[in-house]
Amino acid sequence: MPGLTTILDGGRYFEGPRWHRGRLWFVDCMARTLLSISPSGDLLEHAGVTDDTPCGLGVLPDGDIVVLTMFRKRLLRFSGGGLTLYADLSEVATGTIDDMIVDGQGRAYVGDLGFNLPPPDGRGAVGRIILVMPDGNARVVADGLRFPNGIAVSSDHRRLVVAEMDGAMLADYDIAPDGGLSLRRRLGSVNEPDGICLDREGAVWVASFTEDAFVRIDRNGVERARVTVPGRRALACALGGTERSTLFCLSAETSYEELRKGKSVSRIDVVEVDTPGDGYP
Repeated sequence: MPGLTTILDGGRYFEGPRWHRGRLWFVDCMARTLLSISPSGDLLEHAGVTDDTPCGLGVLPDGDIVVLTMFRKRLLRFSGGGLTLYADLSEVATGTIDDMIVDGQGRAYVGDLGFNLPPPDGRGAVGRIILVMPDGNARVVADGLRFPNGIAVSSDHRRLVVAEMDGAMLADYDIAPDGGLSLRRRLGSVNEPDGICLDREGAVWVASFTEDAFVRIDRNGVERARVTVPGRRALACALGGTERSTLFCLSAETSYEELRKGKSVSRIDVVEVDTPGDGYP
């Protein structure tokens, strides 16, 4: 792979990248801000979350942004320059909620860890996926996951993939017409997979937190490409740009011990890839 080009440095902990209307939208979890950046590096700050930690993002069909907040278990809608409550999942989620995606029909898939952070020992396969419909109804559509993290949905709304951070693999689901999920298989082998995105060949780009790399896994679970960020934790990725062939790579110079102390320096790099993006994100 060719080398990376840095477009933003000096943040704290970037997460949830989503390509939308010519810009990459994302959050800085530790700074509690919603941001966007152009491929040339023009950075805008859109909103702050004063009472919780933002993490996952989604884009509604009308273009509004949905921001997940982890500990109060809420989805907030960014519209007209402000944040308002979109969905309260505190009665549905059994643990901290982490990442999410909104598909082209406005359905939000939210990862419920099944336990509260920081992760307890012996936590097991207690994670779930919560589906939030456009009318606000929410239900659990998948369980038995080992720390569900990044989530992606194909453009035909027939496939959902979720990274299992503790399971070191990807869970691959079929999506029913009503949004329900049925597990097809588990594939790949990636240490501590975090954020993910899909491309037009059905391959998954995966941010591997402890491999310091972004790894492309094909439909058969075989590694096909690797973008390394030596000495940095890979956090999340998204395909964007004019042809959706720019891979935005979010990483941080940190460790688990440093994160507990609030110490982290985050960066966004870009690299051009051969296969354009597909679906959500």
